[in-house]
Amino acid sequence: MATALVLLMNILLLCCGELSKSKKANRVRCSHHTECFSNCCLMELDTGGNFCAPKARLNNVCLPQTKGAFNLICPCRRGLNCIAKDTMCPRRCHII
Repeated sequence: MATALVLLMNILLLCCGELSKSKKANRVRCSHHTECFSNCCLMELDTGGNFCAPKARLNNVCLPQTKGAFNLICPCRRGLNCIAKDTMCPRRCHII
C-alpha cells in the first residue's frame, strides 16, 4: 500500500513538473496566450516584444481574448466581464 502511494506521488510530481515547464511566468517572453500561466500574452509596443502578463482586474481596461493573435490588453479575470459603461471610456472589467 505504501509503495503504491509513493509510486503514485512520484508520477504526479513528474506530471506537474512537465506541466510547469510548458507554462511561462509573468514578464517572460511569449508568442501566444497558451504559453502563459495566466493565459495572457501581451504585446509590448515600446520594444516590439511579447510577454506573459496577469489578466485584467476589476475596473482595468480589457479586450476579449482572441485565438491566434495577440491582445494589446489582457482579458478579465474570472468572475469579471469586459463591458463599456460609458461611451467615452474604454471597455473595462466589471462584475455583472
